[in-house]
Amino acid sequence: MPEYLAPGVYIEEIARGPQPIEGVATSTAALLGRTEHGDPNRPRLVTSYADYVRYFGETAPAGFMPVAVRGFFDNGGRRCYIARIVPAASDPAPASAEVGGFTIQAIGPGVSGNRIWVRLGPASTRGFRLQVFYYGANETVPGSIPTEPTGTPPRILDPDPMPDSTPEDFDDLDLDPLSPNYFGKRVNPYPETGSSALVRITAAPDVGTAVDTFQAAQLADGTGDEPTADPPTSADYVGFSVQVNQRTGLSALLLDPYRDVAIVYAPDADADTITEVITHCQLNRFRFAVIDSPRGQANITDLDPRTSNQTQYAAFYYPWIWVSHPRTGARTLVPPGGYVCGIYARSDNTRGVWKAPANEPIADALDLEFDIDQGQQEVLNPRGVNAIRRFPGRGIRVWGARTLSSDPLWKYVSVRRLFIFLEASIYFSTQWVVFEPNDDRLWARVRQTVTLFLRTQWREGALFGAREEEAFSVLVGRETMTEDDILNGRLIIEVGIAPVRPAEFVIFRVYQRTQEART
Repeated sequence: MPEYLAPGVYIEEIARGPQPIEGVATSTAALLGRTEHGDPNRPRLVTSYADYVRYFGETAPAGFMPVAVRGFFDNGGRRCYIARIVPAASDPAPASAEVGGFTIQAIGPGVSGNRIWVRLGPASTRGFRLQVFYYGANETVPGSIPTEPTGTPPRILDPDPMPDSTPEDFDDLDLDPLSPNYFGKRVNPYPETGSSALVRITAAPDVGTAVDTFQAAQLADGTGDEPTADPPTSADYVGFSVQVNQRTGLSALLLDPYRDVAIVYAPDADADTITEVITHCQLNRFRFAVIDSPRGQANITDLDPRTSNQTQYAAFYYPWIWVSHPRTGARTLVPPGGYVCGIYARSDNTRGVWKAPANEPIADALDLEFDIDQGQQEVLNPRGVNAIRRFPGRGIRVWGARTLSSDPLWKYVSVRRLFIFLEASIYFSTQWVVFEPNDDRLWARVRQTVTLFLRTQWREGALFGAREEEAFSVLVGRETMTEDDILNGRLIIEVGIAPVRPAEFVIFRVYQRTQEART
């Protein structure tokens, strides 16, 4: 209560009534795997395939990351974090070069950094200018690039259908740290605010106040992550802490900036890595994993993913699909997970997270590795294998919606993900309750807050029941807490939810009616 010392009229704003609960995002994915280049120490948000190509390249040392990202966006995905995984055993180190008193270093480690060229020279108006060129894995790197003021980069021998390199161009850079054009702020990404997707730049203490001549250099001594290197291990995917707020792999996704991630997928994961991805989702509780079947799994009698991973936080998809490669256009056999993640996002955004992400067409799919008939799916479906099938006139579709759980309560993907949505929304929107006085007024506010949120979800079709009382219940107070609970600072709210479940088996009972004799 404020202390008033002088006569007058005072207005106080008080908190009363329910607090709104905001529904969390459910369609944001995180994809982990090897990329052509990029920073492995901090997952980056991309919102299109072009975004991905800019920051991570259009090829990969080995694996299916570019194809998975393309499939995600082509099937309706909108937001995706990319976590580059670099095999630690390949002894990775970033490429670098000394140019005109500056050290320019590739953002990430690996031999791909050796394909970066930089050009330093006078600015158009004041300061200096930095241009960065990247020659992709299928482009021929020239012996040099022009250094005269009017020179332009030569056209590159381009045997594959891949565009010529587009330079990053930073003009009017300043050496003054207080200037808005300070080179560190404009070029260097995190922890600075720069926009380069390829390099970081630092200046020697004795660098001059201006760059008077044009100089060019190729970055060198980048090592590791060669196409011939052994693939990343499960430990590489789990990751480690580089420094404060900088981690790699799954460890990075535990940081607060990535709490909106709801779907996790690793397109090149082996059995150990799949286990780590599932463990990550189970411990986080607010994430769901998409798992691919092994390539070439022709014998369905051996296909039973629940024997190694029994979980309600993952779904398994079979078989692989044929698509056109995003760079070459060649017909390519790829795992379906990236495309399925996009379907999850599309279904969430158009129908809601409570709609099973099944009976949905797969955009870009040309063919299946193996065709599945009804009899084969009758074997696969009870094992938690979500089949991808071809239907005449309807295309190639996801035709399963089950998790890897044998518990009947959690066997559907949509039920598990609906509970993730509800639990995460309530959790993040009720943080204000902590340390509030644990009395009847707080209990009433919390009850109203959760009730209003669940009522909205019920009206939108997420909960089952003709009446509100059938769809959900919220209990808090003496009926959920003992005196000991209250004395020990515990506030216990019990929320009962009746989720809608998918109509997995649609049965029409048809019978013959006869004309009854009239009397």
